[in-house]
Amino acid sequence: MPTSQLADRPATLEGPAQRPGRAALRKARSRKSALLARYLGYVGYFVGAGLISGAVVHHPLDPTRYTRIAGYGVLVFLAATVLNEFVLARHKPALPRMLVVIGASLLLSFGIGMLSGGLQHFEDFPARAAVLIPAGIALSFLAYVIKDEGTSWRRVFGLAGLSVLMVVLISFFGLRQLASALSEQPGAGGHSHGGGTEPQSEEQQSQPDRPGPAGSPEGSVSPAAGETPAESGIDDGHSH
Repeated sequence: MPTSQLADRPATLEGPAQRPGRAALRKARSRKSALLARYLGYVGYFVGAGLISGAVVHHPLDPTRYTRIAGYGVLVFLAATVLNEFVLARHKPALPRMLVVIGASLLLSFGIGMLSGGLQHFEDFPARAAVLIPAGIALSFLAYVIKDEGTSWRRVFGLAGLSVLMVVLISFFGLRQLASALSEQPGAGGHSHGGGTEPQSEEQQSQPDRPGPAGSPEGSVSPAAGETPAESGIDDGHSH
């Protein structure tokens, strides 16, 4: 076959460089299998923070119950942190860095829980939420700076930290004023999860027990035990 025909003939065989290697196939397969793990790690952050936020706000109502719920939220959040930061991470951190990330994640979970819980239930617990919201902002920012490997902790005292501090102070004093205004309104703070009966009004409590009207069970006199209607002087309207 002439050389010109060989040059015009399309190549039917792929070279080694054009074929996907085993490492690439293995990497694509592992990425597909890690989809569920990445989903669980993503959801774990929100579920853990949600449990903590509800427990922080409602803790005075039932301390034992909501302390237990907060513990569950911490475990879920930390499990999501370990899954995302260590199991699924390409670069495994050393043990000291691992402990720092776990501790910062614990603080971050409480900071997010305080912030979100205070925002959700501000009208229900205005005085408590006025403290939780600014404290949650400060705690979550500090924990995130510690957790972020590419950020120096000195940034806390920089422009970003100063901006967060101003937001915390403004929100604290502003929410305190708003909470005091809400507390003065009638019916404020009516958040309840119990199924108890409503308390009686002062007028109902001050009324003494009065005898029932005539014809009522309290006002009627029943004959004594063992007496017939005739003996007791009561005519039953049935005569023979």
